[in-house]
Amino acid sequence: MSRDADVIVLAPYSDEVMEPLTRQDPERSWRGRFEPVQGQDGGFGYGWALEFDKAYGRSGLLADLEALSWPNPLRVQVLIRDQDDDCFGLWMFHDGKLVEVALPRTERFHEPAPPTDEFVPSPGILLRTDTHQRLPRQTPPELRDPRPAW
Repeated sequence: MSRDADVIVLAPYSDEVMEPLTRQDPERSWRGRFEPVQGQDGGFGYGWALEFDKAYGRSGLLADLEALSWPNPLRVQVLIRDQDDDCFGLWMFHDGKLVEVALPRTERFHEPAPPTDEFVPSPGILLRTDTHQRLPRQTPPELRDPRPAW
């Protein structure tokens, strides 16, 4: 199943913390590695980027980021844009967990949970609500897939 997604982590003074995630690790539940984002002055800034080209092999990413020893977790921002999203979603630490922060004029729409666990969990689709497009029907929380997509 092809399903591109981009992930950007912004975290000042976190080179050492992010270093293990810049290497491939077959033991991780998600596949890939982060690349440092280069700043305009030629040096590296405070960001790392990762691109997923499949829906499989990305669950567990947020849990691994949560488990890192961040020097200042309240300054960590994780931006995720799945291929059908209108814009990047924003995750920040609240009470030790990375949670999606509601952005003005956006809503994440979810489909009902798949019939079996053989299907990968879906993050839903983040859509702008101010584009005058017809928005899908929202699935009630109790009918959504409880497994984390990220």
